[in-house]
Amino acid sequence: MESIAGLQLGFSHALTLGNLGWALLGCFLGTAIGVLPGIGPALTIALLLPITFKVEATGAFILFCGVFYGAMYGGSTTSILLNTPGESGSIITALEGAKMARNGRAGPALATAAIGSFIAGTIGTLGISFLGPVVVDLALKLGPAEYFSLMLLCFVTVSAVLGGSALRGLTSLFFGLLLGLVGIDLQTGQPRMTLGVPELLDGVNVVLVAVALFAVGETLFLAWRHTNAAPQVRQVGSIMMSREDWRRSIGPWFRGSLLGFPFGVMPAGGTEMPTMLSYYAERKLVKPEHAKEFGTTGAIEGVAGPEAANNAAAAGILVPMLTLGLPTSATAAIMLSAFQSYGINPGPMLFEQQGALVWTLIASLYVANIMLVVLNLPLVGLWARILKIPQPQLYAGILVFATIGTYGISNSVTDLVLLYVIGIIGMFMRRFDFPTAPVVIGMILGPMAEQAMRQALTISEGDWTTFLTRPVSLAILLLALAALVGPRLYGRLVSRAP
Repeated sequence: MESIAGLQLGFSHALTLGNLGWALLGCFLGTAIGVLPGIGPALTIALLLPITFKVEATGAFILFCGVFYGAMYGGSTTSILLNTPGESGSIITALEGAKMARNGRAGPALATAAIGSFIAGTIGTLGISFLGPVVVDLALKLGPAEYFSLMLLCFVTVSAVLGGSALRGLTSLFFGLLLGLVGIDLQTGQPRMTLGVPELLDGVNVVLVAVALFAVGETLFLAWRHTNAAPQVRQVGSIMMSREDWRRSIGPWFRGSLLGFPFGVMPAGGTEMPTMLSYYAERKLVKPEHAKEFGTTGAIEGVAGPEAANNAAAAGILVPMLTLGLPTSATAAIMLSAFQSYGINPGPMLFEQQGALVWTLIASLYVANIMLVVLNLPLVGLWARILKIPQPQLYAGILVFATIGTYGISNSVTDLVLLYVIGIIGMFMRRFDFPTAPVVIGMILGPMAEQAMRQALTISEGDWTTFLTRPVSLAILLLALAALVGPRLYGRLVSRAP
């Protein structure tokens, strides 16, 4: 009943003309950005972060979530028409989607991806609506020790498990923790790591770091890797799905949705694993007469299932961010920094203290989902033409917007220097395969983890064993240890097996 009452409140705000306008703008921008290869929702929201200093919170977050959902839709267009996944979650979609496009069936591939995204997004948003309050009730029973352990688990899963290398992931995390320590220590009032620069006494702005890493650094890296070869965009043709296409897509849509959402909710979730599992499940479940299409002419099940799993997992990512304040992806980390720009701390108290904002945001996700399916199918020809935008002009535009937006936040030359220093570091991080998401997550959660640790030690009178004697805290720490050590031990056992 609490969720239904919350949704009624949310829709009463979300259906106002102003909020509908923000949702439409976010959906359009998100889809357009998702279509462009290499430019995802994290970069886009990072570029838009400076608006948090001018726009009220509800409108800004409706815009951000519209961009987030829209980019998930748009990513399939690049994968199918260019065979170039813009996001890691769209890699599996490219396996069959690009083959369908090569054989003149790009239209049905794009249609099943769009409709699957709509179904998955709706199921995922239902999960946020009804699972969110349950997670909040459980989270309210946790103390500082449990919160510190939860943040440690988040550090491990995002840094050491999801990246290609645990060492690189942890190095990125420690860089973020280092940035989070800059400024005045809240406990002692002493400056830390300010290097005598007065502008650093308030700390390094999280928005600045997010824009530096995901806009400046990413753009410099893409420009570095740019080639003059013109992209070969496949013709879209008719987007009408045959009756057979519909029949073959319905099962994968729902299976992918139900598989993807739990992975998004988990701290070590993400979109890569559920899309891969959905693809292999559909290969096993496909009828024998259609099995030969996989890997040859392109099977529509191999587009419908993974694309649904991708969008459902993306929706699930919002659950731990809103209810626990734990970002498990780069986009969630940037959105968390936006909350902090407004002085709002996501977590168990968010639903009570900012109930109208949260439920308006969730209701807007339903609205955005409908807008996206209406935008995507009729305008698919426009999205295909966007792929022909000259990339050098695109990169230059991103850098200009990043510079103007950052300077507009504080009118500080020091911030501009930091923007490009951290941006160049971000470029080299991308070049040498150091993940950038742990930097922002470490910077945001580091001070919060420090505060939770100090509170736990104050309550226990300095007894460090409090983290081990409390059952829930111990269980979370053991889970973090298993996530850190388990894959390495398993790899060694497999390598030694005869």
